Amino acid sequence: MRRLCLSLFLICAAIESGHAQQEPTREHLAPSGWEDSYHDIHYSPVVRIGDRVIISGIPAAVGDTDEAKVRWAFQQMQAHLATVGATMADVVELQSFHVARDHEEFRRVVEPVLKVHREFFKDHYPAWTAVGTTALFSKGAPMEIRAEAIIGSGARPKADIAKPKKQ
Repeated sequence: MRRLCLSLFLICAAIESGHAQQEPTREHLAPSGWEDSYHDIHYSPVVRIGDRVIISGIPAAVGDTDEAKVRWAFQQMQAHLATVGATMADVVELQSFHVARDHEEFRRVVEPVLKVHREFFKDHYPAWTAVGTTALFSKGAPMEIRAEAIIGSGARPKADIAKPKKQ
């Protein structure tokens, strides 16, 4: 009986330690220059849960033109991803927020984003939702972008999406 109880105890302990090793961990990170976001504004620029990476909104805030500002935001996204060993190829979803008063202005302000997006995502495009808004937290930023990535998912992407035939 004692031997049976000891065996059951060891089995339960082994199962419990196995569960503890499989539980996801959550890391809060900030690339160089973004530490104030965490300490002063109280948000995490990068959160990693297992292989899932969440990049908080990055304002298009540096540059002389809207296109340059957008390119800077995408470059910052690359730096954010690099803090956890991910790349732009690992990005599975984007959300962008654009300052615009109406549909026509929205279409105009999204044009530089489309151009820069094509530079960073040549194929195997992430899911993307673009939202118009009246204001962003960063004054003067024409847009803000956030992303989600799965580390390693860009290694062997697959896209079996036929091109529509032109009529």
